[in-house]
Amino acid sequence: MNAPSSRPLSPHLSIYRWQPHMLVSILHRITGAGLTTVGLAVLAWWLVALASGAEAYAAFEGAMGSLPGQLVLVGLSWAFFQHLFSGLRHLVLDMGAGYELKVNRFWAVMTIAASVFATALLWAVLKGVI
Repeated sequence: MNAPSSRPLSPHLSIYRWQPHMLVSILHRITGAGLTTVGLAVLAWWLVALASGAEAYAAFEGAMGSLPGQLVLVGLSWAFFQHLFSGLRHLVLDMGAGYELKVNRFWAVMTIAASVFATALLWAVLKGVI
């Protein structure tokens, strides 16, 4: 049997205070997975409906035009913008900039705000509000 180690154990997540950069990091992973699974499923459905004729395409349009379909499309567009802005933030971090605590926190919050703003702007344009 091994003797007990005198090395300290890694701290558990429960002792950390949640910070915006932690949320953005987790959202980056979730939005990437969501875009891959849900986005590819919707894209595949659209392509199959497009190739299958007018009746299949009308069924796709009906589903995507309904409230649940619109929520999926809005969610996908938000996930796209969140993943994009978070990826740009990570690109800047990979270049060695933005690690100062206040700067890091500011840009983490800005990625969330920018993704919500870009999604709202996109859907306002699509719906003809703007």
